Amino acid sequence: MTKLESWIQHNTFHHSQFYDQLELLKQKEKTGLTISLCIPTLNEEATIGKEIVIFRSELMERYPLVDEIAVIDSGSTDKTLEVAASFGADTYFAGDILPSQGHKRGKGENLWKAIHQLKGDIIVYVDADIKNIHPRFCYGLVAPLLYREEIKYVKAFYDRPLAFSQGVRPSGGGRVTEILVRPLFSLFFPELTGLVQPLSGEYAVRREVLERLPFPIGYGVETSHILDVYRQWGLEAFGQTDLDQRVHRNQETLSLGKMSFGILQSFLGRLKNMGMEGNLPAMTNVLRQFIAKDQQYEQVCYDIVEEERPPMIDIPEYREKMGYDG
Repeated sequence: MTKLESWIQHNTFHHSQFYDQLELLKQKEKTGLTISLCIPTLNEEATIGKEIVIFRSELMERYPLVDEIAVIDSGSTDKTLEVAASFGADTYFAGDILPSQGHKRGKGENLWKAIHQLKGDIIVYVDADIKNIHPRFCYGLVAPLLYREEIKYVKAFYDRPLAFSQGVRPSGGGRVTEILVRPLFSLFFPELTGLVQPLSGEYAVRREVLERLPFPIGYGVETSHILDVYRQWGLEAFGQTDLDQRVHRNQETLSLGKMSFGILQSFLGRLKNMGMEGNLPAMTNVLRQFIAKDQQYEQVCYDIVEEERPPMIDIPEYREKMGYDG
């Protein structure tokens, strides 16, 4: 059995393995670890309420596995924060956290600032657009960290039906993974191809790892995390959990193109940091796309720059808060 086959066999879980939440709670108490659930948002009023209700009722009140639930928002113009707060979540505008560091708009910014704001030894990130939300989206990811000390970063995977206005299409999703990220991993980091869905937005991570990771603020944050964790802690640090099915909204192909462009920037940046970039030429940050309009194609150019935040452990306010400097 190869190293990768062994990892797939021993570090791949199914959420049903952890259905007994009383046992999970006992394990949490045994470890003494605290758990924070973070939901990054931007205009998610349609789905955020149901997520908060289910997580709070099942994972804080019925089985107190989670110690805090927080929504970190990029600047929603709808009622995302009001809805989340009305159902009992702690709510924050990312720009109000670490104001000395300024505010950059992007999901990665929310995830990065959550490390400073939240208290847990483990932070679980769950996207806000899940239409079939269930407590397994949290406990299925936390459990491997509670039972296996050597595992540090647990990714979710699932079937990904797409939600359309006329109903749910039973297959599809994960297109950027299969068209871009999986081929890149296959070429440069074949051990990482054991991750079923490396771009999934749901994952649980130990603080000691999160605080040492640089954070792209845009599309490349998940890909960069995987490469950085792999480089620093190896394949054994990863776990992955099958959550069965995740129903979410569809994204247009042009949007996936912008996402792929940002991911590729981050990927090539990591290759450079690892001394693997070869003789690549200087690269542009402009993505040109064409949109059919009447009988013509209209050009649209996007300037996409994958800015990056430093590891949180390098931020003076965070070091002071955590007492790292004595």
